[in-house]
Amino acid sequence: MRAILGRKIEMTRIFDKQGQEIPVTLIEVKENVVTGIKTANKEGFSAIQLAAGEKKRLNKPEKGQFDRMKIKPAKVFEVKSEQKYQIGDRLKPDIFHEGEKINISGVSKGKGFAGTVKRHHFHLGPKTHGSNNYRQPGSIGSAFPQRVIKGRRMAGHLGAKNVTTKNLEVVKIIPEKSLIFLRGAVPGPRHTWVKLWSPNEA
Repeated sequence: MRAILGRKIEMTRIFDKQGQEIPVTLIEVKENVVTGIKTANKEGFSAIQLAAGEKKRLNKPEKGQFDRMKIKPAKVFEVKSEQKYQIGDRLKPDIFHEGEKINISGVSKGKGFAGTVKRHHFHLGPKTHGSNNYRQPGSIGSAFPQRVIKGRRMAGHLGAKNVTTKNLEVVKIIPEKSLIFLRGAVPGPRHTWVKLWSPNEA
């Protein structure tokens, strides 16, 4: 698997040679540093640990790991990989290529406590003849078994979950600006961390 961490910048549009509009999301992908390696002999699979970004200060466990590399990463994650890397290697946006389709994972926008109409797209009730039932959830079960069935669609917390969008096309890569243009929308608000990954090694 090839993967790298980036930050969602914004959504905009570009035009191709035929003048067709392409909706794209800009992802800033600066260098990711390899900070750890797991071998298949010990864990059953090969993996690498990648670190990206920079924060002001590290806690003690982080200092023990990253001080010797002289980095202060804001985000760290592990990814399975069969490719041979060394501690300190740096991954750049060129691990992907234009025209390739990749997956992207991030935390969706949190929308707080939401009702059934917004959260599950329930229909509205009748608004005439004194109904007084515009957005109410309605029945939540029969008399038996005298409890709410697991998985019943009700009002509750909406958003702020890990979401993966698959098969987004890499429209353009600008290495000198560390930017990747992806066709379509990417989960999460602006300036949040996202993981770009492809299950293929090459």
